[in-house]
Parts: sequence; C-alpha cells; structure tokens
Amino acid sequence: MAEVTAKLIQQLREKTSAGMMDCKKALIENNGDIEAAADWLRQKGIVKAASKAGRVAASGLVTVVKCDNMGCVVELNAETDFVAKNEKFQKLVADVANKALELSGDFDATLAAVHDDIASTIATIGENMNLRRISKVSGDHVFSYIHNALVPGMGQIGVVVAINGDGEKIAEVGPKIAMHIAANKPEFMTIADVDPVAVEREKKVFIESGATAGKPENIVEKMVEGRMKKYYAESVLEEQPFVMDASKTVKQVLDEAGGKLAGFAYFVLGEGIEKREDNLADEVAKMLK
Repeated sequence: MAEVTAKLIQQLREKTSAGMMDCKKALIENNGDIEAAADWLRQKGIVKAASKAGRVAASGLVTVVKCDNMGCVVELNAETDFVAKNEKFQKLVADVANKALELSGDFDATLAAVHDDIASTIATIGENMNLRRISKVSGDHVFSYIHNALVPGMGQIGVVVAINGDGEKIAEVGPKIAMHIAANKPEFMTIADVDPVAVEREKKVFIESGATAGKPENIVEKMVEGRMKKYYAESVLEEQPFVMDASKTVKQVLDEAGGKLAGFAYFVLGEGIEKREDNLADEVAKMLK
C-alpha cells in the first residue's frame, strides 16, 4: 500500500476542497491514487458538500428522541425552510437523532458516524447542511415536546426534561413541564445552578439603573432582594410560575406530583445563527454597475 503523506493529503485538499480527514480517508481507500481518491470523494458527495460548506444554514429541523431513562434533542440545519419539508432530509434528521441516542448524546462520535450520510444528502438535495448541536438528559422519567411540528417529532422548538421520583402524578405533569419549558425558555434548572457572576451582575445593573437612588440602605437591600426574586422567577425553571397554573411554581407542581427535576434541554431552531439578509434591489444595482 502506498504511503499517504501530508503532501498527498494537501494536494487532494487543494484539488477537491474536501476536509483533511476526508482526504486522508479517500487516499487510504484508494492506495494513494489522487485521481481515484478525488473520484471517491465525488461519489460520496463529499466534494459537493465541501463546495457548499460556507453557505449559512439556519433553517432545518429540531427533533427529540428518547429511550428508557435518556432523551436527546438534536438540531440539524439546512439553508431553507423548503428543505425541511423534504422527506430525504427528514429521514436524515431521524437517522442522526437515533445515532445520537445510541451514542449517549456524544456530539463528536455522532458527527463522525453520520458524516458521510450528511454529505450524501447535501449532494442529493443541493443545500449546505450542518449538525449543529446535541443535548442529552437522563432520569427516572423522560418527557419531550415539539413546538410547531412540521411532522411528528420534528419542528422548530424541541424540549426534553428528566424527572426523578416515583409519584403517581409524574406521568401527568411531565409533558406539561416540557410544554412549559418551550413557552418560558428557562436558563437554569435551580437557583443553585445560577452563576454567581450573573447574580452579581443582575444586582449591579438594578442598583445602577437609578431605581434605588437616594433610598436608605435597608430599603435598597429589600428592593434588591425583590429584584432577584423576580430574576429567578424569569430565568430559573423551578422558580418560574407554572404556565398552566400561575399560582404555583414549577417546583411546587413537581413536589405535589412526587417528582424532582433531574435535567432539561431545549433547542430553538436557528437561534443565535447570524442569518444573511439578502437585498434584491442592492444585488440588481451591483449587477448593473
């Protein structure tokens, strides 16, 4: 077998724009023959995928999968909403999610396992695609919710929540807690999970806003305490007023059901991705210059 050198890998990369590891694999599979390796990359759809890699993928689907005491939420992006309706893309999303569950939510292992499938689907459909993120939770009971479902189990917001305990009402409140998370988007599970730096920053912002200006120290302390209580009610899942009964917190609802939060995760499709804003008038003007 011919030696696969760094120089050969670089030459194949320059020829195809494929990733370094893909080039190395192609050369190994084809005994160091660059032309055969390039053909192999094209057959796998990897060359076409590489040519689209720089294009923003902010659409796609979020899905959730669960088995026994574990659940995963997965986001797979594509460039347009149209592709999300494609059955081939939906099958890819399902396959990726099942592989993520099989691999206990390990992102790197999942990405390595589905890399060729993603490349092949990119080549078939013609849009850039990206496995963006995976999150896993585990506990005695796992519940899920999909908001704005395009097809069963896939949509724009995906939630998984794990609850420990053996209360009889856990099965009843679990799906409702998942829906609550989708509606209220908590940042933390418990007060203990809140970063102390974030707490101090919140206090500082409140005090420096002028709300406490000129007030006695004991009054300021009470005002800050009230502000922090409001902050926790907004950002901490256990402390949030339950979406289906605002007279109770999520923690109180779970206590009554005999359960305790073990973990949660949710993804909002495309959240945080800087999307390209196309201006048709500007594009036409540029073409006419």
